[in-house]
Amino acid sequence: MRISRARRRAGLSMAATLPLLAGALALGIPSASADSAPGGRDALQGTKPAWATAQADQGATADSGKVSVRVHLAGRDAKGLAAYAAAVSDPSSSSYGKYLSAEEAQARFGATQQQIDQVSQWLKSNGLTVTGANQHYVSATGDVAAAEKAFSTQLRNYRKGSRTYHAPSSTASVPAGLSDSVLAVSGLDNAPRKSSHDETLPPPDAVFRNAGPFSSYYGSKTAGSLPSAYGAKVPYAVKGYTGKQLRAAYGAGSWTGKGVTVAITDAYASPTIAKDASEYARRNGDAPYRSGQLRQVLPADYTKTEECGASGWYGEETLDVEAVHAVAPAADIVYVGGASCYDADLLDSLNKVVDHRLADIVSNSWGDIEANETPDVAAAYDQVFKMGAVEGIGFYFSSGDAGDNVASTGTKQIDVPSNSAWVTSVGGTSLAVGKHDAYQWETGWGTLKASLADDGRSWTEFPGAYTSGAGGGTSSTVKQPSYQRGIVPDALAQANGKPRMRTAPDIAAVADPNTGFLVGQTQTLPDGSLGYDEYRIGGTSLAAPVIAGVQALAQQAQHGRPLGFANPAIYARYGSSKYHDVTDHPLGAGRDLAVARVDFTNGFDAADGLLTSVRSLGKDASLKAVKGYDDVTGVGTPAAGYINSYR
Repeated sequence: MRISRARRRAGLSMAATLPLLAGALALGIPSASADSAPGGRDALQGTKPAWATAQADQGATADSGKVSVRVHLAGRDAKGLAAYAAAVSDPSSSSYGKYLSAEEAQARFGATQQQIDQVSQWLKSNGLTVTGANQHYVSATGDVAAAEKAFSTQLRNYRKGSRTYHAPSSTASVPAGLSDSVLAVSGLDNAPRKSSHDETLPPPDAVFRNAGPFSSYYGSKTAGSLPSAYGAKVPYAVKGYTGKQLRAAYGAGSWTGKGVTVAITDAYASPTIAKDASEYARRNGDAPYRSGQLRQVLPADYTKTEECGASGWYGEETLDVEAVHAVAPAADIVYVGGASCYDADLLDSLNKVVDHRLADIVSNSWGDIEANETPDVAAAYDQVFKMGAVEGIGFYFSSGDAGDNVASTGTKQIDVPSNSAWVTSVGGTSLAVGKHDAYQWETGWGTLKASLADDGRSWTEFPGAYTSGAGGGTSSTVKQPSYQRGIVPDALAQANGKPRMRTAPDIAAVADPNTGFLVGQTQTLPDGSLGYDEYRIGGTSLAAPVIAGVQALAQQAQHGRPLGFANPAIYARYGSSKYHDVTDHPLGAGRDLAVARVDFTNGFDAADGLLTSVRSLGKDASLKAVKGYDDVTGVGTPAAGYINSYR
């Protein structure tokens, strides 16, 4: 499972795939294109969405229309921030590991009160009403005429799909005197208008259960009565791996994550997480939670609960918390919930982690496709990641669950914010843990599904249709960071043209729902009551917290010193026995793998029958897990020597 941010964003524009605004050349962040601006003004790149074309133009927006914007602040020294973030993250730098406290980072790189006041006064002088101001942004509302005056552009109506939205007809700009204060502006388009009313959280989703039969470990129960696949009988899918099995697979040894804090960001908050996590640990052999080991930092109010499917995020939080604790049972966990699934609120959650130095490691199991990202949003995210890097905080993002995204969008592309050169993108595998918790092998996660024929003697249209797989591929907007040079093959780095670009993922862990993780959660039962239940789950939403847990173990091994932005260190270990080099054919060329799976038709019991299928492994659309770096598993998965290499 992986939760997607709403395709329509409140307060943040979402269209063009343009270069990011600013950053460290050493990490491959391209500088902005030279959009024109009136004399005495500086252009704000990417403020005109790609969908705002002449062909889609429906005429001028009424002057009385309303606009809500965020002016993101550049801080004291944007270039210095990028340079220092790169230096403290580079094992070969003399500044490696010399992190700043949150207070020191803010004093050195954060926005000044003067910048906040200047931007606020400028917005007010143009007829806009300032609605909020902090060290990250100044928000304001007003009518279209005031926004046009402030940003020196005209807002026009444009047809986008079946609806019409307003957007700038040309690149917005700010007075040259504010160029050092303003990083970006978002919200000049209204696709769609932001909701401002308060809502309460809905009850949990309807119960989901796996039917079985199951394997208790990979291959423990063979589907002997079902048709063969790839010339052999296949095992039933596992019931769901537990922490003991995952710790063994990824070389946890005696490390527990003691002294390390992992943050998890998602939208909303499960009202039963403490009870569920405790019950799950008790049932599945994980260490019980200490008092205060799991805590939540939540917003005062929630918005867009129906649009974002708030109750679906309960399961995401549950998975993330239980997976981190299963792998790193002594690590502290702080859950930081967003008020909605929109970028503005998710950014606020990430900023809380950095501003208050809430954690060393941040696991994030949400994202969107790169085509929906814009330079303003990318710049705002990257600023958070760089501020985190100078404080020794590392961000880990799931790479996506739709492979190359062609099946879901028609276009080959990667996911965001996983595409950022300042985060660790986590891909996914299918994992075989055998008897006595012995690691057997992994393939890249990519699933084909074929159903059992009515006569029970064959699989229909075997090997079947693509269902899901680990996200990966080559960015169209972010240049190749230095840590990938010489490791990512040019065939991947230059997949979109001559310039070498950022390729995802960086590292991987188990993600395939058919070799997934067992979770426990309070759900809505068929009779309408609430009850605790357990089920198997996967997705790179699982891989991200698993890697976050492994990194907590590595930080403990490093005498508690923060790993910070870990990609340079992760790539420095490439090609060694510290990683499992994952391929799609771990048992040899031509030996394809599959599992049998039985599901309840209605999702919770056999009243409406069963659905039997065979799921082929290692079939991730156009993406391939091969020897060396690949765009499904990155450098590979942690092996037995990975954690100890940080000692």
